[in-house]
Amino acid sequence: MIAIIDYGAGNLFSVKNALDFLGFDSVITAERAALSRADKLILPGVGAFPDAMRKLEAAGLADAIAREAERKPLLGICLGMQLLFDLGFEFEKTRGLGLIAGRVDRIAAPGLKIPHIGWSDVKHEAVCPLSRDIKEGDRLYFVHSYKAVTDRRHIALYTEYGERVPGLVFRDNVFGCQFHPEKSGAVGLRILRNFCELD
Repeated sequence: MIAIIDYGAGNLFSVKNALDFLGFDSVITAERAALSRADKLILPGVGAFPDAMRKLEAAGLADAIAREAERKPLLGICLGMQLLFDLGFEFEKTRGLGLIAGRVDRIAAPGLKIPHIGWSDVKHEAVCPLSRDIKEGDRLYFVHSYKAVTDRRHIALYTEYGERVPGLVFRDNVFGCQFHPEKSGAVGLRILRNFCELD
């Protein structure tokens, strides 16, 4: 069972629809007990970093997610990926979940539109089980104005948008997609399947 975490700031139903299509059992939940029972967790996210962290903390979910991530796979999507890091700088300095070392800064892409919206090709950096079937040049769907800043060893896939922008990050059993795998066609579904099939 995969728990899709509902904290009032996520693209929940498109993620669940993708998991249903792939044939994996999932539940949308805000209950800490359900997170504990689940085999894997997905943290979606849309909106602003500070608002999302306040919602997680108000619901008592921030500590629960960090605790569960020590013993089972966790996937953050879009803003959910950004929340995995130590700090975010969207509007104000905000503490994140601290599951991957790094911070989240605004994209520096002079001459390009921000937010970065649309399909972008990706390249490999470090080896990661979620990206094992992804080819150089495969395209994924991004919608974001901020990017992760982290050590290259935590970056599995990246794209170029005025600068190098991490697309898929990881540390141990914690993973994050800056793109939306549930909106990225067959390539995105392969990444979701790889996560769902992790031991």
